[in-house]
Amino acid sequence: MSRDPLALVPDEALVVLYANGDREAARALTSRLLPRILGYAARILQDRAEAEDVAQEAMLRLWRVAPNWRPDEAKVTTWLYRVVVNLCTDRLRARQRRKLDALDDVAEPADSATSVVTAMIDVERQLALETALATLPDRQRQAVVLRHIEGLTNPEIADVMAIGVEAVESLTARGKRTLTQILSGQKAALGYEGVE
Repeated sequence: MSRDPLALVPDEALVVLYANGDREAARALTSRLLPRILGYAARILQDRAEAEDVAQEAMLRLWRVAPNWRPDEAKVTTWLYRVVVNLCTDRLRARQRRKLDALDDVAEPADSATSVVTAMIDVERQLALETALATLPDRQRQAVVLRHIEGLTNPEIADVMAIGVEAVESLTARGKRTLTQILSGQKAALGYEGVE
C-alpha cells in the first residue's frame, strides 16, 4: 500500500481537488508531472534554464484553469503537453527571429551509482542523442521526443500537437530515419560496435 494517499488518485481528480482548495493535491500533481514536462522541454529547447521557465509557466497555467477544469474533455497530461509544445514553439521561433545559432551544451550530471567509465559513455551517448535531436526540424523533434523518450502513444501525440495520427507516424518515422543516419557512423565511438 502506498504511503501517499494521493498516489493512486488520477491526474484529473487531483486538478479538481486543487480547485476545491486541496494544496496536497497540487503538490502530488506537481511532483508527478513536473519532471516529465521539464525533461520534454529540455530535450526540445536544448536549454535547461529555458526548459525550467517553460515547465513553470505550464504548471501555472494548469493552476489557473483548474477552477474551470472539465475532466471529461481532456486528459491533464495531454493538455499540459500541448501547453508545453506551444511554449517551446514560441521560444524556438523567438530564437530564430534573433538568429541565435549556438545552443548551450550542458551535460547531465553522471549518476554516482555507476562507474566513471560507464558514466562517461552515458554522457557521450546522451550528448550524441541531444546533438542529433537538435538537427531535426522542430515538429519532427517534438514527435520523436514525445513518442520515444516520453512514451506517449501516437493518438496522445496527435492530441498534443493538434495533428492527425498519420502525421505523427510520418514525423516520427522521418525523425527516426534521420537520427539513425546521423548516429550510425558513431556506433564504435559510443560503445555500440556490433549492436544492430
